Amino acid sequence: MSPTGSYLEIDGRPALRFVREYDHPADRVFALLTDPDELVHWFPARIAASSWAPGAAVTYSFETDGDGGGGEVLVHEPPHRVGFSWDDEQLWFEVETLRDGRTRLTFTHVMEERDAASRNAAGWDLCLDALDAAIAGAPGGAPGVRTPGWEELYRAYVDAGVPSGAPIPG
Repeated sequence: MSPTGSYLEIDGRPALRFVREYDHPADRVFALLTDPDELVHWFPARIAASSWAPGAAVTYSFETDGDGGGGEVLVHEPPHRVGFSWDDEQLWFEVETLRDGRTRLTFTHVMEERDAASRNAAGWDLCLDALDAAIAGAPGGAPGVRTPGWEELYRAYVDAGVPSGAPIPG
């Protein structure tokens, strides 16, 4: 497994960016980002949004309803852009139709804690691999945190100089 994310800073805040391309139309990719029945195949928590209108409440759940925190919808422009907060962090998804009909997804996670970058990047890589599988018609479930694949990715990010040191759950 090779890391696919990059570390950057946006307005002085630590961030991660991932870019993936798909042989599917933008509408299909966008559905994977906003449809709760699709999100369960790749997103690390269950998402409940009262609506996708900007300002609408978002609740994240792992074991019990709401145990993953909350946030709000920041932007919803189907099929090209959706963003929502998760506590004090932001998740931005941009979907672009390429000239050849393929679709490019750019995912940016703006974080609060710089030292969480390697930890979060390894997790998002696995989640995006699960999204790749779901869009290819082989959906599974969102991956757990401390798998051997996660450990390998985490070490690769640390070795590449991506900030690390935040506690690792599990």
